[in-house]
Amino acid sequence: MIYCEDGKLIIRDMEEADARIFTDELTAQGWHPDIAGYTARLNDRAQGKCTALTAVFEGCPAGYVYVYLRAEEGPFKGKEWPIIVDFNVLKKYQRRGIGNRLMDAAERIAGRYADTVCLGVGLCDSYGAAQRMYVKRGYLPDGSGVWYRGRQCVQYETVCTVDDDLVLFLSKKLR
Repeated sequence: MIYCEDGKLIIRDMEEADARIFTDELTAQGWHPDIAGYTARLNDRAQGKCTALTAVFEGCPAGYVYVYLRAEEGPFKGKEWPIIVDFNVLKKYQRRGIGNRLMDAAERIAGRYADTVCLGVGLCDSYGAAQRMYVKRGYLPDGSGVWYRGRQCVQYETVCTVDDDLVLFLSKKLR
């Protein structure tokens, strides 16, 4: 399915071949992706748990995002809100509006199911661009503080590491 098409950019359903491209590209950026993560997300999509989107810029996969029908962990667990997961635009394609267009599509999908959408964002500096974008798009912290590996951090505890699993949860009213 095509969610957006405007000359240079197409946002479509993720394809299996995208997994290898994103794994290779993120490895070249110095990240440590595992193709099994993409395979698991595509399996979730096949089971109807999520929508998996790929942004294709000038014929090349440039970014992706997943929209799950509901959060299975964190402060939004049990709510009937969709959650945006694993948003990413490859560095060489950033600052071209691709991320905002991906988020537009993700929010439209989420809006079919609820009036609020949520997400978690990493706290490392590598998530800085996404953090700024979410604030500009109207996302607000939920007030539960930071979470690590699916568990709410408690003040003065020393059980977390500043890595990709340390997140702040945000939500946005869609209508």
